Amino acid sequence: MHWEDNTPRIEPVRRVVTALKARGLDPGVVFDANVGWKLFGRYLGEGELGKMLNLPQDQVLVVPKGSPADPWLLTTARDYGAKIVTNDLFRDWAKTHPEVAQPGFLIHGGLSGDTVWLEGMPLPAGKDAP
Repeated sequence: MHWEDNTPRIEPVRRVVTALKARGLDPGVVFDANVGWKLFGRYLGEGELGKMLNLPQDQVLVVPKGSPADPWLLTTARDYGAKIVTNDLFRDWAKTHPEVAQPGFLIHGGLSGDTVWLEGMPLPAGKDAP
């Protein structure tokens, strides 16, 4: 959400989801409970966020109020054998989630103009980046 000017916006998330789909992946997104308040000044659930991201509701998780998203995200990735697209290093969680130190578990990236770049995840031949 903070990949453009460190300001929370839904568009960077949408662009990353689109970029992951272009690579043939089936992304899921985990948000803190306050995501709707940060973006639109009201609560948003999985259904509304899923529509904004063009994802089914079951691929979006808004963690319960008062719970940090990090352990939910890390546990979900571990359970599904998934990688995490983030610029966070999760240092505070390294003891309980040692996989954060494994190369390739955390995929760092960013936005450059209209292009989404993701370390170690090139686009398949013939695909255009969103």
